[in-house]
Amino acid sequence: MAEIKKPILIFMPSMEGGGVEKNIIIISNYLSKFTNNIKLITYDKKFKSHFNKNIKIINPRYKKKKASKYFKYFQCLLLLIKEVFYKKDILVFSFQANIYCLILSKILNFKIIIRSNSSPSGWNKNYIKNLIFKIFFKFSDSIIVNSKAFKNELDNKLNVKSKVIYNPLNKLEIISKSKERLKSTLFKKNNKIKILNIGRYTDQKDQITLLKALNLIKNKIPFEAILIGYGVNKKLLENFVKKNNLKKQIKVLNYQNNPYKFIKKTDILILCSIYEGLPNVILEALTLKKFVISSNCPTGPKEILESGKFGYLFKPKDFEKLSKLIMIYSKNIKKCKQKALAGYKSLDRFDYQKNCNKYLNEIRNIK
Repeated sequence: MAEIKKPILIFMPSMEGGGVEKNIIIISNYLSKFTNNIKLITYDKKFKSHFNKNIKIINPRYKKKKASKYFKYFQCLLLLIKEVFYKKDILVFSFQANIYCLILSKILNFKIIIRSNSSPSGWNKNYIKNLIFKIFFKFSDSIIVNSKAFKNELDNKLNVKSKVIYNPLNKLEIISKSKERLKSTLFKKNNKIKILNIGRYTDQKDQITLLKALNLIKNKIPFEAILIGYGVNKKLLENFVKKNNLKKQIKVLNYQNNPYKFIKKTDILILCSIYEGLPNVILEALTLKKFVISSNCPTGPKEILESGKFGYLFKPKDFEKLSKLIMIYSKNIKKCKQKALAGYKSLDRFDYQKNCNKYLNEIRNIK
């Protein structure tokens, strides 16, 4: 394939370890095969080792130990201005702080692709904010989203024309890393249903709904559950577990570098989000042929699970329905495993090579 001609500047100020970070690593490393002129601006250094060595990573000199999201944005936007000022013919690929980048693109006259990561249902209910997005998203040379439902929402609400590129799914990497030994007493008891949730401990991911559901069935079926993540709601979740005498059945863990070894040992992956874009964790669970129960939130779960063909769906925040679905799973394990296997066979649309090539072609089409 031909090389990318324009210098590429990828913008992602705050990297904390979620699905967007996984995608930016995959996409950046793929693009780096076609150019030696690719840079990443980010505040955080902890994922540096995950990037190809010919990607130049630019960090601010002055850093706080505990920096807010907006402080990171400000510092990285200054670096963006500096880079664009010295290199006018550059393509900025923004994964975060898109509005700020779009404003700068008009002031400094550079080409820009933005990738929107979460359904508008989660962030555009405010009239003023919606108006701002409606105005500035039109400045982009290309808008990329990661699901068809997401595209429909965004295009209708902001009157734009976005393009769908599914999250590139590296099945070989997931399967390989899942083989790492789980050095823990967790998920060792074969007579219990093993339940897993992975995601930031935030209101968006709504793990409290899962805990409420499990509290309803704690004396009905044998189970053990693990939550993996980081964030402001961790103490809230731990307090719920303690208050409801669930400490023997539920563990709330910190972020794990390799979540796949936990997924491999689980029976059910449960997602309770209020809104998403296209949740990687569902794709990862299906890659390892695990059954999925997910909120039918905008957007992504329904599209991945094909309206319940490959797993169960429930209305966001409906912990009573979720508890019933877990009970249904416990009585229909064989049938649920068949659904999970069918889900695994449906993953070609998320193929790593196919979707990475779409990103590459989108960049090449920007003149």
